[in-house]
Amino acid sequence: MINQRFFSVWDAIEDTPEEAENMKLRSMLMMALKHHLDRTDMNQAQAAKLFGVTQPRISDLMRGKINLFSLDVLVNMATAAGLQIEMRVVEAA
Repeated sequence: MINQRFFSVWDAIEDTPEEAENMKLRSMLMMALKHHLDRTDMNQAQAAKLFGVTQPRISDLMRGKINLFSLDVLVNMATAAGLQIEMRVVEAA
């Protein structure tokens, strides 16, 4: 067995670098949204109304069901929450 090291768990479990990068971005957005909802003491019903989704959808977010959320949806939710998203693109090492 060959010992491999990965930069992130997504690099280890996804089939392609593109899929891994997408999952990294989605997970960062989901963590930021969860942190925002926890910090503001917003309940799931309030968050659902703010984001224009159902309460079960917020439950999926809070439980980290990443495969149920696209980047577009997460960006829309973050913007509705009043969060500013910054992106940085650099050359791969």
